[in-house]
Amino acid sequence: MFNDLWDALRKIEELEKENAELKAEIQEYQAKKYGGRKKHDELWMNSYHDFEAKYEAGMTIMEIVNIGDISRRTAYRYKAYYEEIRKIGERKGTDGQHTEEKRTDNA
Repeated sequence: MFNDLWDALRKIEELEKENAELKAEIQEYQAKKYGGRKKHDELWMNSYHDFEAKYEAGMTIMEIVNIGDISRRTAYRYKAYYEEIRKIGERKGTDGQHTEEKRTDNA
């Protein structure tokens, strides 16, 4: 199979290099997350802030939904998130200004 020791050593080096490349590829695939809930990306935050502005202006959930930008279920999710942020803000004494800070970061 191998003519001499040097051929064997070269083959070992090739296989070690290939092994390292395959390990890197495996780590790359393991790092990717294909499922699960998506994070609050810029699109989500923009949609939420639109909801927040309308809700704070006094519109009801159904009025916001009837505009057609978001579904009823999404509106109730946003409302729950809005109320949770407000609770956290009240505990910290900031009156829920946490979302205002995020809004300026994404704008």
